[in-house]
Amino acid sequence: MPSSLEGAAPLPGDEHSAGVAGTRSFRGVIVAFGRFWWDFLVGETPELLVGSVIAVGAVALLAHNQSVRAVTVAALPVLVVLVLGFSAWRAARRR
Repeated sequence: MPSSLEGAAPLPGDEHSAGVAGTRSFRGVIVAFGRFWWDFLVGETPELLVGSVIAVGAVALLAHNQSVRAVTVAALPVLVVLVLGFSAWRAARRR
């Protein structure tokens, strides 16, 4: 039984369209994917990304030391408030 798509022209991203155009479209998808994540994670405030990575890294290092694990519980919220305060201060200074 023939399908309803039999004889239809292949789509640009289809494996039937061989050659350089297929490679370019795949590269375009990868570039668009990278730009999406850059815009999603960094956006207009790169200090929030850097600050959150530093805060999580500091808490992870503190969690390995048995004697300061109690401090670790309070460290992450304090670091987050500091990072957000710094970001708000920078935004206010830019205006």
